[in-house]
Amino acid sequence: MAFDSLASLTACCEKKEKPFWRVVCENEQRESGLSQAQELKKMQTLWAAMLSAADAYDANLFSASGLTGSDGGKFETYLKGGTSICGSFTGAVIAQALQMGESNACMKRIVASPTAGSCGVLPAVLVPLYREKKFTESRIIESLFTAAGIGQVIANRASISGAEGGCQAEIGSAAAMAAGALVSLFGGTPQQIINAAGFALQNLLGLVCDPVAGLVEIPCVKRNVIGALDACSCADMALAGIVPKIPPDEVIDALRQTGDKMDVSLKETGQGGIAATPTGRQIAQTLSEKNG
Repeated sequence: MAFDSLASLTACCEKKEKPFWRVVCENEQRESGLSQAQELKKMQTLWAAMLSAADAYDANLFSASGLTGSDGGKFETYLKGGTSICGSFTGAVIAQALQMGESNACMKRIVASPTAGSCGVLPAVLVPLYREKKFTESRIIESLFTAAGIGQVIANRASISGAEGGCQAEIGSAAAMAAGALVSLFGGTPQQIINAAGFALQNLLGLVCDPVAGLVEIPCVKRNVIGALDACSCADMALAGIVPKIPPDEVIDALRQTGDKMDVSLKETGQGGIAATPTGRQIAQTLSEKNG
């Protein structure tokens, strides 16, 4: 049976004296009927797909609309120049988020985590750590179970759909998942894991879903960057011992309530927010005329 709250998941970890990822994995085993080895293999397949998507990025490829492409390559080149304000690791996170978001817009193979529009957040924080040999593949896979557990609770308690809850439900959820995964990797407690998730989600509460011309490109790709950086900062805050004043589950409830109150124009319709700016409307008009 799926967990209905992060608090109950954490309590289960403490009661069984097991790490967060293992409790999530065992829950998946009960629901799927698969063995732990089989569940680990399934997650390894997803991780392999993330790595493959990262390796397959093509800076010369543009989306069908022409709106998306090359920015991930530009940032990688800039990073190699050694003048980045953010530094090497944070820069690598930004580059990876851009590249994965662009690959999605270019219809390449990605892993929805939790959605296609937010596919760049988790890989952005995990791939650089793996490439730098900071963590083994087995540890990364364990962290993905942590992320999956957080995402499952958000999906059950609120929403991970931009059409239902705005971008807060997509990038916000992805940031929460990534923050929890990072804390898990760096040895944090179950409580610190959900604290990081709560911080990350509350930072993006109210974020609207306003794709220009209805395409998952502008501002979606750049918001993957914000989600990834949000995850990193919130993981560090949680690991530093900073405790949120608002419990993580209450933040998830606030996500649901905020999404319910959002006007329909701000929930993936391409009618409000950035999509409704003069330039956004002009882009939509131009693409409409181009496509007949």
